[in-house]
Amino acid sequence: MQAKKIVFLPGDGIGPEVTAQAEKIVQTLIQEGHDIETQTALIGGAAIDSCGTPLPQETLSLCKQADAILFGAVGGDKWDHLELAKRPEAGLLGLRKSLGLFANLRPAILYEQLADSSSLKLELVKNLDILIVRELTGGLYFGEPRGIQKDVNGEREGYNTYRYNETEIRRVARVAFELSMQRNKKLCSVDKANVLEVTRLWREIVDEVASEYPQVELSHMYVDNAAMQLVSRPKQFDVILTGNMFGDILSDIAAMLTGSIGMLPSASLNEHKQGLYEPVHGSAPDIAGQDKANPIATILSLSMALRTSLDLEQPANRLEAAVREVINQGHRTADIANEGLAIGTQKMGDYINAQLYAK
Repeated sequence: MQAKKIVFLPGDGIGPEVTAQAEKIVQTLIQEGHDIETQTALIGGAAIDSCGTPLPQETLSLCKQADAILFGAVGGDKWDHLELAKRPEAGLLGLRKSLGLFANLRPAILYEQLADSSSLKLELVKNLDILIVRELTGGLYFGEPRGIQKDVNGEREGYNTYRYNETEIRRVARVAFELSMQRNKKLCSVDKANVLEVTRLWREIVDEVASEYPQVELSHMYVDNAAMQLVSRPKQFDVILTGNMFGDILSDIAAMLTGSIGMLPSASLNEHKQGLYEPVHGSAPDIAGQDKANPIATILSLSMALRTSLDLEQPANRLEAAVREVINQGHRTADIANEGLAIGTQKMGDYINAQLYAK
């Protein structure tokens, strides 16, 4: 059997620190006999500094050959003066587009031991388990034309184009319905169909796909109401399906319901189950290099990669169990420590890695 391939893209800010913890775990799995090959490549600001571009061709070629890509973070003040197309974030957007990573899965799960870290009351978030499915390669972030120009009065105006076609909507809707079938058979599609023609089409196509999944209870909700409901009655949701921009916003709201954005993984998949796996948090340059970042989101992203793209269900289960046990033991990084004593990035990674041997 051919070895499974993981490419690590540490990137910028805290990206290298948190990615290093996942790399240690992969090395443990290799030592146990799992046939995994790893490579590391540049992306984002680190790639700009070294190669002059946020997505070098060598990186893209390696990623195309990989089963899974584990991504850290990109961006920072150092590169903010660059035009959008040349900033570190363009490397991530280009990678998503080049690999056809159209379906972004963002789970929001509240660990019982961290309930006090949530911004909401315990009764609102106890046993919270939401999955947001976000379309990732279309919509406002990719629509053309776009730019900044002078209007007829000589004033500058910015413009972006919001576009989705039937194929883009239908394929991500099917992913959401399939995942709903594996969970509680309950799906909420979020749009703004009362204002935007694009999302009127979105709603029509989702209704059409729903006919293929009669077991799934489908509902529709406007995005402004969905945002309100996430912070007032979040447990009404199981799977949320939405477009690129709305999903970007709603997933960050859902993240804070769990107590810390440092706890949340994500997966971005194409039609072949090849995936880019990344923590939801950003590069956090203010704490970079200080051993303060929470590596759990990255470690759980690795777990998603093991299960979904590498077909290694048992190691994924063990890794998730190790994370839960380390949390049960009371170990906390600063973002989830409340008033307690915090440990560093490396120590948290070491505890989780060691727990793999205990299982």
